[in-house]
Amino acid sequence: MEIEQTGLPGLVLLKPRAFKDHRGYFFEKYNQQTFNKLLGRQVHFVQDNQSLSAKGVLRGLHYQIDPMAQAKLVSVLNGRVIDIVVDLRKGSPTFGQHYAVELNDQENNQLFVPRGFAHGFVALEENTRLFYKCDNFYDKDLERGIAWNDPALGLDWQLPQNQLIISEKDQQHPVLANADFNFSFQESL
Repeated sequence: MEIEQTGLPGLVLLKPRAFKDHRGYFFEKYNQQTFNKLLGRQVHFVQDNQSLSAKGVLRGLHYQIDPMAQAKLVSVLNGRVIDIVVDLRKGSPTFGQHYAVELNDQENNQLFVPRGFAHGFVALEENTRLFYKCDNFYDKDLERGIAWNDPALGLDWQLPQNQLIISEKDQQHPVLANADFNFSFQESL
């Protein structure tokens, strides 16, 4: 597995080494020893989540505040997504900046999203399955979000707005300037 730095400290793209032949392919999706060695620190995942989305479904931008903040290891099992994260860590040299990447079932790349980032994605194909591991449990009372269309962020979801399918809840999130978060840059590394 290779690791690619994204320019946002702590946020990395992981690229598996696949073994392909006439039957298909095989790759190791997750190995705790390899993963922790690549990151240079210990991450202990406690919860796995999976979603199924129609083309145009936009989910995000989501996060949980401390003490239930979550790091995530995100991948696509079927289909393609544009995955976007926003740095919410106070004191971070990249605070308020975002990173966008296409994750798909052909490359099988994974995005490690440390605590202190808002996360969202839009499905680019029908029946897109997104899978992610979390290092903390879901807590409804501590979940928060940022507006997917905050003009200050300038996010490109790569689909026209009239093709996006967004839950009522996700349409109610505040812009970054009015969002509730309590992350520290030093604590996330």
